[in-house]
Amino acid sequence: MVSNGDLDRQIETLRNCELIREAEVKLICAKAREILVEESNVQQVSSPVTICGDVHGQFYDVRELFKVGGDIPTTNYLFLGDFVDRGYFSVETFLLLLALKVRYPDRITLIRGNHESRQITQVYGFYDECLRKFGSVSVWRYCTEIFDYLSLSALVDNKVLCVHGGLSPSINTLDQIRTIDRKQEVPHDGAMCDLMWSDPEQMEGWGLSPRGAGYLFGGDVVAQFNAANGLDLICRAHQLVMEGYKMMFDDSICTVWSAPNYCYRCGNVASILELDENLVRKFKIFEAAPQEERNLPSKKPIADYFL
Repeated sequence: MVSNGDLDRQIETLRNCELIREAEVKLICAKAREILVEESNVQQVSSPVTICGDVHGQFYDVRELFKVGGDIPTTNYLFLGDFVDRGYFSVETFLLLLALKVRYPDRITLIRGNHESRQITQVYGFYDECLRKFGSVSVWRYCTEIFDYLSLSALVDNKVLCVHGGLSPSINTLDQIRTIDRKQEVPHDGAMCDLMWSDPEQMEGWGLSPRGAGYLFGGDVVAQFNAANGLDLICRAHQLVMEGYKMMFDDSICTVWSAPNYCYRCGNVASILELDENLVRKFKIFEAAPQEERNLPSKKPIADYFL
């Protein structure tokens, strides 16, 4: 069992960008699995809630995000995936969010992004980071097992659908998302893959994605899907937006991006989306944490994951 006292201490350690012990990671992951297994593929979330896009292991910018949005449990949060890879502190970032989920399960919702995948994390940094920081792959195994339990989407007040990537030609209704067996590695194609990989595009209908997975989809697709499911808005992440957020197709879909100065060199601002109890939208823009507040890793990652 993990006591609240232990969790509070572990959260405090992780907030300081310090590692907890491997045995503690194992316990947190076991407890998180018990919580996540009960959640739906379309997890119901009540407003008010603050929605966050990709953070990609940029730990000091996640601390900046909490400064702008408020701390858990005072603020309710919904994170749209891509917690890991590319940044220097994927381990600390994911474990902090997971520990907060275990401590305050009703105050934070975590859904899966395309980087919450064994295959992707072996290429883009999380695997190597776990190995470097813990000296074994055990922590990577515990975390990637949790990835399989993360929800595929969230539904705020039955009106705002939140996914990591976008829509799928094989999904017309929310009930079709509910029936997916999500407890698996992200497939290379099909509905589950599309939810994490697809992107909106100024076009009609469906198109092939240059990413090699998922689809491109137009405003007509979004209008049809929203009408069929009684939705006001689809909220997603997955694409770098230099201005932090982007509304498209008569405000029927928005992209929220929460990694400022992405990869420590893109120069973009980031945003979070606050929905109040009437679902009134307010985007809050924030910039990367100041240089003097960051501890850069003693060793730079061996490979360049930022290409």
